[in-house]
Amino acid sequence: MYQHNYDRIAYKNRWGIEAFFAKPKQWRRIAARYDKIAANFLGFVKLAAIMLRLK
Repeated sequence: MYQHNYDRIAYKNRWGIEAFFAKPKQWRRIAARYDKIAANFLGFVKLAAIMLRLK
């Protein structure tokens, strides 16, 4: 079996970003996008990010 070369640093950074965006999707309000007004949605996304950072 042949192992393809890959950039470990880029892979690690990509995984970190994907994991960050996966966590807020656990909140149904973000995943379903109940807030149809962009400012309200962005505000809740910021609030969720702050909560995750403090956790």
